[in-house]
Amino acid sequence: MPLAQYRRTIRPRQKELFRFVKERTDAYLFYHACGPVMQYIPDLIQLGVDVLNPVQVTARGMDFKKLKSEFGNRLAFWGGIDTQHTLPPGRPEEVRQQVKERVAVLGERGGYVLNSVHNIQADVPPENSLAMYDPALR
Repeated sequence: MPLAQYRRTIRPRQKELFRFVKERTDAYLFYHACGPVMQYIPDLIQLGVDVLNPVQVTARGMDFKKLKSEFGNRLAFWGGIDTQHTLPPGRPEEVRQQVKERVAVLGERGGYVLNSVHNIQADVPPENSLAMYDPALR
């Protein structure tokens, strides 16, 4: 959706809803938005979003290093472990390497929840699922 259309049609309703929640609770706003959402992030932060899920690293423009450098002091990130090109076909060591890289960048100074981009599907070998959490537990 073009940014102008989002700002005209969706943002005003989000603003009202998010303000309602923030004024009445201590809840964190956890926002799910798949795909290339980089252009919307400044608006989401301004509206009070605290956590972005997922960090869909294979989507156009969703470079995790750029996300962290531009928004990491105002937004927490959830995800980033690729469920299409790494977890299903990769070897456990490749998964561990990706986890180490994501944690080093997205986890710097906090604000990162280690997780897969999307749900882990049946085509992911159990060794790779375990490898995703192994480096974080050390």
